Amino acid sequence: MAHYAILDENNVVTQVIVGRNEGEDGVDWEQYYGGKRTSYNNNIRKNYAGVGYTYDTQRDAFIPPQPFPSWTLNETTCLWDAPTPMPTDDQRYNWDEPTTSWVVIPVLP
Repeated sequence: MAHYAILDENNVVTQVIVGRNEGEDGVDWEQYYGGKRTSYNNNIRKNYAGVGYTYDTQRDAFIPPQPFPSWTLNETTCLWDAPTPMPTDDQRYNWDEPTTSWVVIPVLP
């Protein structure tokens, strides 16, 4: 069982479908479905495609939407990196774009 991302005219994923494995029965299933194959374990096209992701033909990768303007694309993973890494302590954080920093989520009593 394989998954295929259906793209619009701007290479944005509009749907992900389940289909046959590429090359099965001697058929080019990407061409048949009119989409690009994607993989849950990220071994095809960097990331598993999701609706709203963009297929980048030069990188042959699915790239998620940029979460915040200050985040930059990691060329190795094709995922977005914050300007500063999230702290790795036992607290939970949200990104605050106006201050470009991680803010602790308060624990409710």
